[in-house]
Amino acid sequence: MKMEVLLKSNFYKYYTEKAFLTESDFEQLLPFFEFRELSHNQYILRAGEVCKHFLFVEEGLLQFLSLDEKGVEHILQFAPENWLMGDRSSVYFDEPSLYYIKAIEPSKVVFLHPKFFTEAAKLRIDFAMFTERSLQRSIYYLQRRINSLLAMTAKERYLEFMELYPNLLLRVPQWMIASYLGITPESLSRVRREIAKDSF
Repeated sequence: MKMEVLLKSNFYKYYTEKAFLTESDFEQLLPFFEFRELSHNQYILRAGEVCKHFLFVEEGLLQFLSLDEKGVEHILQFAPENWLMGDRSSVYFDEPSLYYIKAIEPSKVVFLHPKFFTEAAKLRIDFAMFTERSLQRSIYYLQRRINSLLAMTAKERYLEFMELYPNLLLRVPQWMIASYLGITPESLSRVRREIAKDSF
C-alpha cells in the first residue's frame, strides 16, 4: 500500500525528476519515510523538542517560526508544496530546537528520517550531488534573508517575498506575511498601496 501511495505522489515525482532516484531505489528507502496527514494549526515541532525528521510538503503549507518572550510569532520560513522543511541543527546535533513547525493548512507531509538522505546518496551519486546543491541553495537564501532584514526597505523585502513565494499571497493572512517581513500589518498595507500606485 505504501508503494502504491508513493508512486502517485509529488514526493516520488520530485526525487525521480530532480535527483534521479528510481522505483527500485525507493523500495530500498521505504523504512526511512512515512506519509502523514496534518490538520490546520497542528504542530509538528515545538521549541524544546528535538527535531527527528525533515518534512517534504506533498500538499498544503507549513511555517517555521519562533516565539518571543511576549508570545509573539516571528515567521522565518514558509514551505508550500514540494518544499523541504526541518530544523537542520536540531536534527544533526540532536539538540532541542528553538523553533516551532506548524501546518497553516490541512496538509499531507512526508516525514523523512535523516537516513533517507544518507542511504539515497549511497544508491545514487546523482542524489548526493542534488542534495549538495540543495544545501548550498538553502545557505544562499538564508544569507539573502539575513541581508533583507538588516539592509532592505520594507518594500524591497515584500518584493523579494513575492519573488520567492509567488503563490502564497492569497493563501497566507496579511499578518503572517508582515511577521515574515519583520514589519507591522499596517506597514505592510502601506507598502502594498505604494506598489499598487506604482503599477498605474
